[in-house]
Amino acid sequence: MSRWCLEVWGDYACFTRPEMKVERVSYDVITPSAARAIFEAILWKPAIKWNITKIEVMNPIKWASIRRNEVGWVGGRPTQDQLKGHPTNPMGVYIEDRRQQRAGLILKDVRYRLYGYFDYLGEADNSETDAEGGMAKFAAMFQRRARKGQCFHRPYLGCREFSCHFKLIENDDENLPIDESRDLGFMLYDMDFERDSKNPPPLFYRPAMVKGAINTDRSEIEVFG
Repeated sequence: MSRWCLEVWGDYACFTRPEMKVERVSYDVITPSAARAIFEAILWKPAIKWNITKIEVMNPIKWASIRRNEVGWVGGRPTQDQLKGHPTNPMGVYIEDRRQQRAGLILKDVRYRLYGYFDYLGEADNSETDAEGGMAKFAAMFQRRARKGQCFHRPYLGCREFSCHFKLIENDDENLPIDESRDLGFMLYDMDFERDSKNPPPLFYRPAMVKGAINTDRSEIEVFG
């Protein structure tokens, strides 16, 4: 099994707490689901499933309070009349009529090292590729893309407006995570797609940061929904 380490960093991040209904308040560190999404931004295929085993916090945890404008409306799908080209009401929205100003408590100047691997689920087209060959194929594909900085879409830190940079860490270096330990309380782990693929329920865990490192290996920690 191949395991990789990605170093990711950005100016701002917001890993929103689900218990905060209106205001955007971030967790202290990146969640495993957000880390998984970064790996998937580099390589996503139906034949693989990413797993996050460890998170290292490389920069001190710092906060910023901001206010930002949001649009309190979700666009709908076009109607049959619109698809046929018939004259109807416009689908657009006037931002001034839907604007909402909300406060947010976000992280700033973040840098993490994310450790993960993928499980090979098999090819969707029922090809005769064996598990070992499939693993090797996707492992080489991910390593090549991560080295070159290629991605299917720009990875982000919690919210899409907080894009991030990434690089593949292939050799041990002298950079160490922060020398800080704390109980991070209950945090979102991921969504349980195995239970319900359309409306997956959330899974939570209670991580402890020990000298900047957080164990997120599902085989070693307690995850509950």
